[in-house]
Amino acid sequence: MSKRKICVVVTARPSYSRIKTALEAIKNHPELELQLVIAASALLDRYGSAVDYIQRDGFEIAAKVFNVLEGENLTAAAKTTGIGILELSTVFDNLKPDIVVTVADRFETMATAIAASYMNIPLAHVQGGEVTGNIDEKVRHAITKLADYHLVASEDAKERVLKLGEDPNFVFNTGCPSIDLAKQVQENSSVLPFDPYQKYGGVGAQPDLAHGYLVVMQHPVTNEYQDSRKHIETTLDALSELDKPILWFWPNVDAGADGTSAGIRSYREKHQLPNVHFFKNMEGKDFLHLLNHSDCLIGNSSVGIRECAYLGVPVVNIGSRQNRRDRGKNVVDVAYDKTAISDAIQGHLNQGKVSPSHVYGGGDAGQKIAALLAELPLQFHKTISY
Repeated sequence: MSKRKICVVVTARPSYSRIKTALEAIKNHPELELQLVIAASALLDRYGSAVDYIQRDGFEIAAKVFNVLEGENLTAAAKTTGIGILELSTVFDNLKPDIVVTVADRFETMATAIAASYMNIPLAHVQGGEVTGNIDEKVRHAITKLADYHLVASEDAKERVLKLGEDPNFVFNTGCPSIDLAKQVQENSSVLPFDPYQKYGGVGAQPDLAHGYLVVMQHPVTNEYQDSRKHIETTLDALSELDKPILWFWPNVDAGADGTSAGIRSYREKHQLPNVHFFKNMEGKDFLHLLNHSDCLIGNSSVGIRECAYLGVPVVNIGSRQNRRDRGKNVVDVAYDKTAISDAIQGHLNQGKVSPSHVYGGGDAGQKIAALLAELPLQFHKTISY
């Protein structure tokens, strides 16, 4: 019997970490054939060339789709999505997958969902049903209505997908595959297993990490993108006064990323930052090792909501980007306010690590997803369930 062809489209740096263990499980499943497509910012050097890490991890890439338009504004995002539909439809026509898998909720994933749906290819959506505070909210729920199978990461997410009228027989709480990586890290991370400066380069000071450090990952908010520079400057003001090593990561390719990047560059030119080092990217598992040994994560990345909850890493979540997303007790939410950010960081430093939470699963999502993709009936037609 021929293997079922599963085409997974990875469009961004964080999406790879979100799906890596599922890719491994699909690749190793005796009844499945993995067709891996890498697209959009996952191919770009300025966002860390996630494709290089993917290939080093031993995955064969079936196709690459270069569809990102420069500009990092709303018009560029819309046009990037349109180009993605054009290019991915050709890729799907060539690969002829049995199921297409789209990951999470970044704007590039919409192209995957539209192309597969219009070509009558069954679509599986990983991590639908969640709630956030930017354009991802619209994208995520729109993909839910396009998708045939829903592989969600929490019980609350499952309930929301069902309330959107999806068939309960095709909605599954698998947990989040990124928690699988967090579990592996937690089990094998008594000490930081690499030197981040030596392995990943970056720019800026190289403070001693032996006595603790902070990690920062702050992205622009797409529906507040005009304020992205002001937002990042507020965070820089708060952190520059701390006498603590800080490892800072570059933002995603979203509307407003130019403002965030310009804000960081300008601040570095005008201020001494003797405790701050900047990185472009880091392999997913290394990044989780880094977080696991950190004192706190600051910013607005979903890694603070998901993986850090499982690891018990304290998080200061700034602004509206992760608004209403399910979270553990490790997160303190603050506005774009220098004093509030500083006070929240100090509170976490005084308290230390918190109790882990399994709100996004227990570390076996990848295997669950592969098993479902092998067993689910192939279908591309559906009607609302009420």
